[in-house]
Amino acid sequence: MQQLTPVIKHLIIINAILFFAPQFLNLDLTNILALHFPQNDHFGFWQYVTHMFMHGSFPHILFNMYGLWAFGTPLEQMWGKNKFLFFYFSAGIGAGLIYTLVNYYQFNGIYEIFTSAGLNSSEIISILESGSTTDQRLANVLTQEQFSKIVLLYQMPAVGASGAVYGVLVAFGLAFPNAKLAMIFFPVPIAAKYFIPLMILGDLFFGVTKYSIGNVAHFAHVGGAIIGFIIAWYWKKNQFRHY
Repeated sequence: MQQLTPVIKHLIIINAILFFAPQFLNLDLTNILALHFPQNDHFGFWQYVTHMFMHGSFPHILFNMYGLWAFGTPLEQMWGKNKFLFFYFSAGIGAGLIYTLVNYYQFNGIYEIFTSAGLNSSEIISILESGSTTDQRLANVLTQEQFSKIVLLYQMPAVGASGAVYGVLVAFGLAFPNAKLAMIFFPVPIAAKYFIPLMILGDLFFGVTKYSIGNVAHFAHVGGAIIGFIIAWYWKKNQFRHY
């Protein structure tokens, strides 16, 4: 069993504290620390960092912290503390930004239906806050699916280190492409260079279709993977350059 490296140990401790302490203290930090949609009153720029330390359930934090430990440990040993910490936060913040951009694109497409129907911004926000409407101006121009989608985008905050962990996973795949990995539901070991792209393609598929199971931020996963790939690829390409 590989030993906990300093940065990963402290990241796991912080995540654990922010998961368990609010439960014991009966304190809800969601409105402050989770990543909200920019037009939501609870949104704050600091949430691009803090959402990485919030988790919705014990299995959620368990799998994320296991992934951080399993795939991040050899990276921290290879890169060192400062480099790994920069990478981790870059992937996590990048995941949040890409997630927001995708959500904003989807939100605006439906928002335009509201404005075309004659509603002003305060009326729209009021409807999104309540999550329901009987406004007849929307009766024949907005489907229930579209309404549910925009309410979800507006109201549902994102939590979890998954975006950062996906960045770590991609970097691990670049550094150790022939390492054998396996999923719980597909226990046959597969080389990281095949396993990791399949996982990311799966998230991309679920993100653009209606087949997603639960409220999973698939584009945060994809965003973290993209940022992680760019940084890790650049570092790997330039590691032997001397000036």
